[in-house]
Amino acid sequence: MELQEAPMQVKKVVTYLAVAFVVFYLFTKPAEAASAVDGVINGIVKGADQLAVFVTQVLS
Repeated sequence: MELQEAPMQVKKVVTYLAVAFVVFYLFTKPAEAASAVDGVINGIVKGADQLAVFVTQVLS
């Protein structure tokens, strides 16, 4: 294995571990996972609303 391939292997392993953790969390604590997803979606919506207010204020 070349030295340049090592970071790609590490990235792949970390990605697989992250996906496995998410799947484990979904199956063991579905209510908390749903709440977390809801929080993320609400944060994105709030951020988009604030961005729209900003752009409206800049353009008016």
